Amino acid sequence: QVQLVESGGGLVQPGGSLRLSCAASVSAFSIYDVKWYRQAPGKQRELVASITSGGSTIFADSVKGRFTISRDNAKNMVYLQMNSLKPEDTAVYYCYARRYVPLLDYWGQGTQVTVSS
Repeated sequence: QVQLVESGGGLVQPGGSLRLSCAASVSAFSIYDVKWYRQAPGKQRELVASITSGGSTIFADSVKGRFTISRDNAKNMVYLQMNSLKPEDTAVYYCYARRYVPLLDYWGQGTQVTVSS
């Protein structure tokens, strides 16, 4: 049973933009905190951005001012808008959702983002 599905990845030139989407097939999606992680080849998975159930957001220093995260609870969707992309943003991007009572969490399968000229 698929719970999270990412989409929107692809090949983009430096300076370009992409919007990643995370579609959730979970009940009570609005109470989940949702995070975007990324993993580049040979590197550890790192947190890119997160949005709480209340709408508070945080960003990695490397993406501040370039990426935004948003959610549409009515559609069970979370978005990662990525602007001014750099080659170092190249990675597989994963969506992660977590609720605390009861504790449940899910990972998506990932979507590839490649920034190259």
